[in-house]
Amino acid sequence: METEEDTTEIKTKPTLEHQGVDFLQQTVGALVSDYGWYILFGGVAVYLVIQHLSKRRGGQESSGPRDVPDPSTVVRRQEALDASRRRMQEELDAKAEQYKEKQKQLEEEKRRQKIEMWESMQEGKSYKGNTKLSQQSTEVSSSASVLKPKSGKKPLRSGFNPLSGEGGGACSYRPGRRGPSSGG
Repeated sequence: METEEDTTEIKTKPTLEHQGVDFLQQTVGALVSDYGWYILFGGVAVYLVIQHLSKRRGGQESSGPRDVPDPSTVVRRQEALDASRRRMQEELDAKAEQYKEKQKQLEEEKRRQKIEMWESMQEGKSYKGNTKLSQQSTEVSSSASVLKPKSGKKPLRSGFNPLSGEGGGACSYRPGRRGPSSGG
């Protein structure tokens, strides 16, 4: 009889493995019910970070030793780069020459004006008027803008002085009385 009672007690008690599964199920259920959205968003964020890092790592590996370019293409690219650099340097040198020529012409023009001014001063003539005329002619020739003459419009109010206080029209300001305000 005792053996039958022992076997019935064992059958009525749940096994240790079954108790562990029940405990795990309850714990996971409680965690998911409390922090389910946080777990979901955290999982998505981790997935996106892993995808981003794998793309970056894949780009670095592809530029590794297995993608060795053909030597003839490297030579052609280098020659094309050298040719473009030579062309750019030649253009720069040509622009520099043009600038030097322009500077020489300007210096020659200034020297010529100084000589004319000295000669006119030796002759007793006024040199200021001559230089102004020559400077204006060079400015007009060098600039493309045309100066507009001032039009002879009459002023809107003749003899109006805003500081005098006269002729103000409808706008007349009078300061308030001096002294303390009469409040109640």
